[in-house]
Amino acid sequence: MHLTRFSDNALRCLTYFALYPGESATIGEIARRMALSEDHLVKVVQRLARLGYVETTRGRAGGVRMIRSPEEINIGKVVRETEESFRLVECFDAENNTCPIAPACHLAGVLDEGLKAFLAVLDRYTLADLAKSPRRLVKLLIA
Repeated sequence: MHLTRFSDNALRCLTYFALYPGESATIGEIARRMALSEDHLVKVVQRLARLGYVETTRGRAGGVRMIRSPEEINIGKVVRETEESFRLVECFDAENNTCPIAPACHLAGVLDEGLKAFLAVLDRYTLADLAKSPRRLVKLLIA
């Protein structure tokens, strides 16, 4: 299983806010400190705002801040909401599947079981679990 950069950046952005509860930050600051592309992070923050994880404020004193507590943010749910597709192989997409053995093959079932197990593990964790050692994590942020 490979998560997209979008999901990775969303989780990193949310982790940043878990380390600084109640604080606002600019996209530039988050991008710099978490080693993310600022252009890409703009899109991530827009999605996180639409999903109700963060709010954005425009203007000179504007920024981004998390509006949920880390304990309320489930990692599996964030991944489901930020990944475009979980088609691990072509045969997961019935409309575009060209695999000649798909009707009799068991690979799709095995991969689907693995995907469900992967997501079930993520569902057991919250953002608070990712930020258990805030002092250590903050020390690692790029200044």
